[in-house]
Amino acid sequence: MNPKIDELLGRIKALEAELELEVVTRQADLRFRLENRKARFEQDVLARHRQLKTGLLRYLAGASWRHLLSALVIYPMIVPIVLLDAGVSLYQALCFPLYRIEKVRRGEYFALDREQLAYLNLIEKANCTYCAYTTGLIAYVQEIVARTEQYWCPIKHARRVVGSHSHYAGFVDFGDAEAYRRELGELRKALERERG
Repeated sequence: MNPKIDELLGRIKALEAELELEVVTRQADLRFRLENRKARFEQDVLARHRQLKTGLLRYLAGASWRHLLSALVIYPMIVPIVLLDAGVSLYQALCFPLYRIEKVRRGEYFALDREQLAYLNLIEKANCTYCAYTTGLIAYVQEIVARTEQYWCPIKHARRVVGSHSHYAGFVDFGDAEAYRRELGELRKALERERG
């Protein structure tokens, strides 16, 4: 790989570690800690959260007609979302062992924790769960597709791609036929090594 790209990736990892440290600091500021993947707020903070909760009737009475109307589109979308989840999970279960690619650990992509927030009512919690599930699913699907792309076609595009996945930087450059032939096997073996 290009040494400049390696250097940039190293700097990105260092910034991600710094960001993670800042998140932990912010958790302390908000007076909660994580125990077994569950948020634990201090009692006075939890009491204040409960005071700030909007009741269901008041919440619905204050809802915009646009929000209520859009719910008729948003909530039925759960059907294709669940079908995508099932299809991609089946694909991974059947094909990844054949390619010797490590399976994506589903639990790493889904953070369904907002229902723990005492200041959210039932509708807000349902909305947050829907969004968290869908966002997690998209990240899960992206990683499965990224590993598949690294296995079958690890070539960068000629133009810049917005929102490229974490494997993309390690792909061979567009138009570098020699590198593709030379590095394809190694890029596939890297997916095997991830298996542990």
